[in-house]
Amino acid sequence: MFSKLKKIKGKKEATLAWNTFMLLILNFTTQLLQAIIVPYETNILGEVNYGVLAVAMKVTLYVQVLIDFGFILSATEEVSKHRDDHHRLSVIMTAITACKLMLALFSLVVLSTLCLALPKWDGRLGLYLACYAGTTLNALMPDYLYRGLEKLTAITVRTVLIRLFTFGGIRLMLKSPSDLWIIPTLTAIGNAIAIGACFLDAKKRLNVWFCKISLQDVLTRFRKSAVFFFSRFASTMYSTMNTLVLDSVAPSRSRDNGLYGLANQLMDTGKNAVSPISDSLYPYMVKNHDYKMVKKVLLIVEPLIIAFCSIVFIVAPWFCSLFGSGFRDAGNVLRVMLPTAVIILPSYICGFPMLTSMGLAKYANYSTVFGSVIHVFNLTLLFLTHNISMFTLGAAMSVAEFMIFAYRLVVIWRYRDRLKENTHVDS
Repeated sequence: MFSKLKKIKGKKEATLAWNTFMLLILNFTTQLLQAIIVPYETNILGEVNYGVLAVAMKVTLYVQVLIDFGFILSATEEVSKHRDDHHRLSVIMTAITACKLMLALFSLVVLSTLCLALPKWDGRLGLYLACYAGTTLNALMPDYLYRGLEKLTAITVRTVLIRLFTFGGIRLMLKSPSDLWIIPTLTAIGNAIAIGACFLDAKKRLNVWFCKISLQDVLTRFRKSAVFFFSRFASTMYSTMNTLVLDSVAPSRSRDNGLYGLANQLMDTGKNAVSPISDSLYPYMVKNHDYKMVKKVLLIVEPLIIAFCSIVFIVAPWFCSLFGSGFRDAGNVLRVMLPTAVIILPSYICGFPMLTSMGLAKYANYSTVFGSVIHVFNLTLLFLTHNISMFTLGAAMSVAEFMIFAYRLVVIWRYRDRLKENTHVDS
């Protein structure tokens, strides 16, 4: 009996290791291509135009969060629980796709209205709509299906091919600052191809396809995902608000948008590099409640992160100058953001992977809202004291991330009696 349990547990850990490996391959490839193409983009576009692109990408990030509506978390959990019921999976995919299409239409109306109404965004409608197209197509992909089924190879292959397509197109077509539109347009084309391939794969390989559903099916998914949406929206709000604030409050310092945009892009790259660990742990923890695995992962990975961040802190100005001589000052902005990189992995893992498995998912959401409130307070204070700059905004982001992490640690400590090794083995 013991040997049987050990074999099953080993199989679960092997699945977790493989899915984590797939996501690490995905992120390594993405970051490698980013490391090659971003310096090319910054040198061609310059600080000002790169700042315009950074603002456009941050604006449409709100669109992505709205369209996703937290389904990447709520639907992943639901798929994980009903992985053997193909009809139920088809209902889930159909209902969520319907939800996303409604949200995409609403987003288009709002974004178009803002572009026409705000003087600061005058002339950016075409760029924003191109970014919107790529973002919407990406948000419509049923990644929750593959995450919940713990079949992440398809996501890895698909995304790597998209990145290669976009990378090649940018390298061939981006020749002057006026070619700014090429970047989001190529992303949209790549995502359009990928989404078709993704749904076909779901039909042929997973036996999951669109089916007849009721209005109640749609409303149920909205209701279940609402709490996750507010959490992710709050997270996006404080992480992207800095770029929009800098763009609005300091329009005379357009160069600062480019410098801050590069530093923020590098931070996002760091976050994306460690997110596969959290992403693969989430369905694993929902199913297995293996808290010892969390401790093992953190003891292995966190020292490496600390060492890497220490090196980056030392060489930051020189490293940023590789993206163009005018970007050297972005290194000092990156330095004030680096504390976030140190705690981001434990914060991610202590969020939905651990708190959901402990039956405390609502606190993962509350923590993000709490951090957003802190961030808005700090931004208000900086505005009233006339201290808004790319450096103070970077520091404010680090403070918000630390507060979120602290909140999650307090909750876990309060309910630490639930941290018991799971002895149940699924049949």
